[in-house]
Amino acid sequence: MRRRAESSGHIAVEGSIVMIDLDRFGEVVEERGWSEYQPNPATGLLTSLVESFLRKWHGVIVYGLDETRGTEEAVIEIPLVEPVELRRDLERIQRELNSIGVGVTIVAVKGYVLGKPARSRREAYTATPFRRYAASLLREAKRRGGNRLIIA
Repeated sequence: MRRRAESSGHIAVEGSIVMIDLDRFGEVVEERGWSEYQPNPATGLLTSLVESFLRKWHGVIVYGLDETRGTEEAVIEIPLVEPVELRRDLERIQRELNSIGVGVTIVAVKGYVLGKPARSRREAYTATPFRRYAASLLREAKRRGGNRLIIA
């Protein structure tokens, strides 16, 4: 197990950073007449899938899990787990969302994880070089049409 101290006084360990984002969410909500402000079939399903994923892998939700409104995006850290180990569960999340006609882009990268929730959306996506890398992969995949799973 590799550890290193962060300047903020927190211990960081190697693990996986996972970012999940529903594709074209605004368009899908409008097309189907779903609510943006309470769980709809997509955000409710993603909330449930993320909660199950967190329990299985002992992950930490850094940002995005919202049971009140439904989850549109999530940033998750999982200490001491390689991204490749998560592949089957991430494929399952993608498959289940695709089965209701919703695209989702998922990125999992290896890096140091802090294991604590972010104070803001910006911090969730930029607090570490590994999160910035994952966020750049996510943006690029969405620009190329989305509905992709990237393990890096």
